[in-house]
Amino acid sequence: MDRRRSLFAIPAVIYAIGTSRAAAQAGRVYRIGMLEIEPARANRANLDALLRGLKEVGYVEGKNFIIDYRSVEGRPERLPDLAAELIRAKPDIIVTRGSPATLAVKAVGSVPIVMAATADPVAAGIVKNLAHPGGNVTGLTNLVADLGPKRMEILRQIVPAGSRIGVLMNMANPVNVRVWKGLETGAKAAGLVPILLDVRDANALDQALQAAKAQGITALEVDLEGVTMGRRGVITSFAAQHRLPAVYSAREAVDAGGLMSYGADYPHLYYRVASYIDKILKGAKPGDLPIEQPTKLNLVINVKAARALGLTIPKELRLRADEVIE
Repeated sequence: MDRRRSLFAIPAVIYAIGTSRAAAQAGRVYRIGMLEIEPARANRANLDALLRGLKEVGYVEGKNFIIDYRSVEGRPERLPDLAAELIRAKPDIIVTRGSPATLAVKAVGSVPIVMAATADPVAAGIVKNLAHPGGNVTGLTNLVADLGPKRMEILRQIVPAGSRIGVLMNMANPVNVRVWKGLETGAKAAGLVPILLDVRDANALDQALQAAKAQGITALEVDLEGVTMGRRGVITSFAAQHRLPAVYSAREAVDAGGLMSYGADYPHLYYRVASYIDKILKGAKPGDLPIEQPTKLNLVINVKAARALGLTIPKELRLRADEVIE
């Protein structure tokens, strides 16, 4: 069987990668755990960016570390069990995406944790502050907690004032109390009416989509995490079927046929994770490494999806876009 295909054929994917620069350290093989929202095959762009970052700081595949990849596959209720599995495998470091994943790992061990993307680690109780996180956690934020109002402003450019905006969000995530407040304020400032649709599991997502129809929702704002990330294809198909303009927090949804996304450049965040891994494996304490905020925020517009919805994207919005998919 082709090696790359065989990697994707099992739930817990093991990537063999290594570092030439650290090879002199008695031939030690480091184990890097990853606790992710979706399978590796669907997370390819981020993994490639991480591997590229590692290569640039001197790491070479197959030499002295492996990545032990675990995915909840859109079922956040699996996080505690998979976090415990990773800890039992005795990793040297664990990379997480999202506050729930980080909290799950932190609850069961003191292994160094690098967050690839977390909305607000201070509000979630993960770290003390961004400059001096303390403890065993560091990494990067994705600014999701601060970008909701901007996404509402973007929606307002393509929907009428007074439109009812369904906000798909997991309120079990402790960060999302603040995220929702920001979205609510931003929506009202833009002349829109936000309707919270709490999505904590797959059943809740189905119910939320039915509620969107029943409540006369005319557009969607979707925070991609856990269930919404794992079932983004369901959401984009629903939006297309019911002719609902939607803006998402990450471009993965646009790749799945969604209309627009505005948020951090996730591959770039994973690329930056490599520098944290390098420093920690060389002896740095996670709590001493400041948490970075993203330097790249991207607006991506899918013109093909807009045509299918019967929408004309305003010229000024297209000119602001970092990428326009025709």
